[in-house]
Amino acid sequence: MSNVTTLQTNIPDTMKAIVLETPNEQLSLAEVQWKTPTRTGNELLVKVEYVGLNPLDGQYAKTGFCQWQYPHILGLDAVGTVVDAPKGVFPTVGDRVMWHASLADQGVLSEYTTVPNYAVSVVPDDVEPCQAATLPCAGMTALIALEKLQIIEGDTLLIEAGAGAVGHFAIQFAKQRGADVFTTAAKHNHKRLKRLGADAVFDYREEKLCHKICHELGPQGFDAILDSIGGDATIRNLELMGFCGRIACLQALPEIPQALLFKKAPNICIVSLGGAWLENSLCAQQHMSFMSNLLLNGVADGSIILPEIHLVDFKADAISIALKTQLAGGFTGKQIVSF
Repeated sequence: MSNVTTLQTNIPDTMKAIVLETPNEQLSLAEVQWKTPTRTGNELLVKVEYVGLNPLDGQYAKTGFCQWQYPHILGLDAVGTVVDAPKGVFPTVGDRVMWHASLADQGVLSEYTTVPNYAVSVVPDDVEPCQAATLPCAGMTALIALEKLQIIEGDTLLIEAGAGAVGHFAIQFAKQRGADVFTTAAKHNHKRLKRLGADAVFDYREEKLCHKICHELGPQGFDAILDSIGGDATIRNLELMGFCGRIACLQALPEIPQALLFKKAPNICIVSLGGAWLENSLCAQQHMSFMSNLLLNGVADGSIILPEIHLVDFKADAISIALKTQLAGGFTGKQIVSF
């Protein structure tokens, strides 16, 4: 019996899944038996091998999401092997794929899941699957932010929270584009971020942070800012920006003083990876696949340094603890659920 036939005939009727029974502050999750999904149309059925955890998973475990029904399977970033696919469709049975899933649908913390074929990327043989699982959400968010900021050689760029996964990738991509990169992080992460390419790193706890940044940067202000924190930090970042500078925000915008808006005339953009699915934009979903290919190729050729990987068991309690660790702050690296 061929390997393809074995994959197709060994699909069980039910599977293990990690679900959020109801949003809760304790991030309590449950292990359940769930009906194994069946693919339709151009969908692939994938046996999940690794799932990358993101701060969004923890945030939504607390608050829920307006389009979810409960119990809801958590998880957005997955790597697995295709076990069923339409004839003539690429990828096909036996291919290992990576993708960022739809926020509106069931997540990927389950033994099997479905995904449209055009939204995945095939993982090269020289990239370990657990490495690929670090890439989708953080890597694509960093790429989209830099695209929106239109980073070019010589730009001065501030990346907030450089030690986080998005910052980890954004520093490297920005340096590849020739930007002068400034970033913020806890003191113990400074050497690591400079090894990634950051030109200047500042302690975000520093009382005179703005003064120190301005002293290093000069009076002209930043050309661009990647704001991953939001709230008061967004207001501070607008103050640090040059006239008509660009800012890419990963969080909801705070109320911005009108005087500051007229003074800086900023170009403000919002980065929403989930919007590709929520808006049902086929072009945006395909673009995510293109970005995934770029990320995977960067890992394969050594041009991208990955964050440190912390493996997590495919168990409700272990995943709950991992999400709490992420939301507590100060965590570096990437937590990957191993099946």
